[in-house]
Amino acid sequence: MAFIKGIMPADAPLHPLELLLRERIVILDGAMGTTIQQYKLDEAAYRGERFKSHPSDLKGNNDLLCLTRPQVIEEVHTAYLQAGADLIETNTFNATTLSQADYGLEHLAYELNTAAAAIARRCADKVAAQDGRRRFVAGAIGPLSKTLSISRDVNDPGARDVTFDQVRTAYAEQVQGLLDGGVDVILVETIFDTLNAKTALFAIQEHFDNHPGSRVPIMVSGTITDLSGRTLTGQTVEAFYTSVSHAPLLSIGLNCALGPKEMRPHIEELSRIAPIYVSCYPNAGLPEPLSPTGFPETPETLAPQLREWAAQGWLNIIGGCCGTTPAHIKAIAEAVKDCAPRRLPVIERRLRLSGLEMLAA
Repeated sequence: MAFIKGIMPADAPLHPLELLLRERIVILDGAMGTTIQQYKLDEAAYRGERFKSHPSDLKGNNDLLCLTRPQVIEEVHTAYLQAGADLIETNTFNATTLSQADYGLEHLAYELNTAAAAIARRCADKVAAQDGRRRFVAGAIGPLSKTLSISRDVNDPGARDVTFDQVRTAYAEQVQGLLDGGVDVILVETIFDTLNAKTALFAIQEHFDNHPGSRVPIMVSGTITDLSGRTLTGQTVEAFYTSVSHAPLLSIGLNCALGPKEMRPHIEELSRIAPIYVSCYPNAGLPEPLSPTGFPETPETLAPQLREWAAQGWLNIIGGCCGTTPAHIKAIAEAVKDCAPRRLPVIERRLRLSGLEMLAA
């Protein structure tokens, strides 16, 4: 199976989100997980009535809240939309059979995704009806709790906890649920293992091929895990982008792990090398466990830094990851509202290969 180049089929009209990206910088929402933590939900709250007798602990399974505490997820989505977000992510970071198996709930994967997408869709449409500005829903696909690239056995570098077909099947079910629930785009995010991400992209494209008319834009966002400037599996930013550039992507970006200060040079590089839209949603700084919020960047300190990136012409989509709140998103939206969106560069056509680093012929 080959990927079809181009975001959408050549004869299709531009997607409304792409039309908006041509006009201005698009605002993404902020953190879901750390915002849910502020509700201080206990085990009983996660279980609800339906899972009252489930044999495994469920506290921390935020995706399950789409079934047991949907009002909490609605409140979070609505707060971000009212803060100025154009695009919100579904609460499905771990909504796959492989990740839900940690809780003994793998059979719920499809239901979790359809429910999460329906909640986000309902919130987006409700706020759009109130102010007349269209909002979009991104189906969030996380990196999984298992990796195709790394062995957990120091005595056997070739050992893997999961196979390509298992990952492909897990992502395929998630994609089906998200699309059935009504998402506008698919977002493969927080990528630390590019092979997992490539398998997700394969499953997405396979679904599109098998279901004519189901195609939506695809967004990808990787994670630079530390100050080495590489993903957990060792790739540079340039190598990471090259690894996924075969797919018909709407955007490429970075999120999580780093705060704005640490992420800055990597976003600058990505904006230079990618001929597609660039997204960015950093953490609210590196975690500070002893601080009141757990993260150092306030709305007042984060927004000016991201405005500088926008003024430099590096951004098309901007939001926040861990530690960010609706207040952060409101400040960011206000800070960049008069900044022009990044113009897509024309990149020389040449052979580019990727391993841990990129090789151009």
